[in-house]
Amino acid sequence: MQEPTKDHTDEPDFQHGYHSGIEGSENRNPYESYLSSQIHYNWLAQRIEDRRNEIQRVDKEIEETAVKRKTAYDRLQEFVQRVIKATKRVTELTTQRDAVDAETEALRARRKQTQSEYSLLAGFFFFFAGAAFVFGDLIISHEIVAYALNIRNNNEAWAFAIGLAMISILLKPAYDRLIEKPYVDEHTQKARTRYAWFKVGLAGFAIITLGILGWFRYEAYRTDKMKEAINKSVKNLQLGATPLDPNSTITPQEQQVLLQKIEQQLLRSDELNLGLVNSPWALASFVLSGILFALAGAVSLGMALPVLQNFWYRWLQIDPRLWRLSRRRRKLNKQLEEADRELAEQTTQKDILEHELQQFQTLDDLRAERTKMRNDLDQLIESTRLAQTDSRIASFNDGYAKGEIAREMMNEEEFTQFRNSMLNTHNLAVKASSSADRSMNYGNGNGTKRTNGLRPHQMIRKMITDGLDGEKE
Repeated sequence: MQEPTKDHTDEPDFQHGYHSGIEGSENRNPYESYLSSQIHYNWLAQRIEDRRNEIQRVDKEIEETAVKRKTAYDRLQEFVQRVIKATKRVTELTTQRDAVDAETEALRARRKQTQSEYSLLAGFFFFFAGAAFVFGDLIISHEIVAYALNIRNNNEAWAFAIGLAMISILLKPAYDRLIEKPYVDEHTQKARTRYAWFKVGLAGFAIITLGILGWFRYEAYRTDKMKEAINKSVKNLQLGATPLDPNSTITPQEQQVLLQKIEQQLLRSDELNLGLVNSPWALASFVLSGILFALAGAVSLGMALPVLQNFWYRWLQIDPRLWRLSRRRRKLNKQLEEADRELAEQTTQKDILEHELQQFQTLDDLRAERTKMRNDLDQLIESTRLAQTDSRIASFNDGYAKGEIAREMMNEEEFTQFRNSMLNTHNLAVKASSSADRSMNYGNGNGTKRTNGLRPHQMIRKMITDGLDGEKE
């Protein structure tokens, strides 16, 4: 419910001015100064109260902000540690994956380098050819050892023959390092020329050897046929020496002639055998075939083993390793995806907390604001002191002016009675002084206006009048 509007004539200021006008006071400055100082004082008091409330609010906000910042900072540190851990995990997995990729690329490069111009079937063919050459050289060596060197012990003969046949293995490193490896790896004109001359020379040597072996084989074949003819002739002579008719007889002279013919045929067969054995073609055949088998075995093995080694290395070492590395990389990619997802989540939470922490006003700003408010409060208190001083001085001046007017209006008897009353009634003076102090304030501590409208000199006059009336009665 709205309170009724109070008439301004009921205000103490109006009453004071009204009585001052009746009393004929010409100086209005003291009371005007009092009113100005009192209003300023009340305004400053309200500002002081507001400033104190603001300081209390800032103090509370500082405490709450400190607690919130500490809580947020503790949570932020937890997520920072998680981010560091997740980053370390991602780095480790990335390093492992890079190592797998590097090893994979290296293996693929080596696999490409080990690619042979011959197929696996050609490699096996060269290997079996080399083994056949070594085995043939072994047989030739055994024959030479057993008969030419007259080693009758079979085990010793085979051991010596195996040693001779292993010359092909001894020649293989020389062929690899001097002929095959430079041709395969270096790809220089010199290596190609050397390889071509070696192949041409080996092919020419093989053709010559095969030609000599073919001629020797022809000689052996012709000798064999001639021996067959001789054997057939000897057989016929033997049949002629023993007729089928038992009644027929052969003379000793005829028998002697037949025996001589048989011996001649046998001698001729022996001559053919000796001629075949002592033939230079036979010597060249044995020598060149042994050399050819050794060289051919070395060349065949030198071509076969690198091919087989390359396929062995590619199929049984590189490819399984690449397969294992591929599985390892898929596993690392899966782990890396999970680690990246975890890192993203932790980073998001960390960013949220950092943003939340940035939203809080810093404690330094709050403390600076509180310091500023305290400085303002000190200035307001100082201004209040000055305003209160001005108010009391103005009140004193106003009372003094009113007292002078009252003194001029009193006669001698009234002044004497007033002085005696002031000297004999100390309590009355104290009461008057207390009332005067209360009248100096436009409002009390709670900001409510006073209800008594009398000024101090009016109260003193009223008290004197009441005292005189009491004496008359």
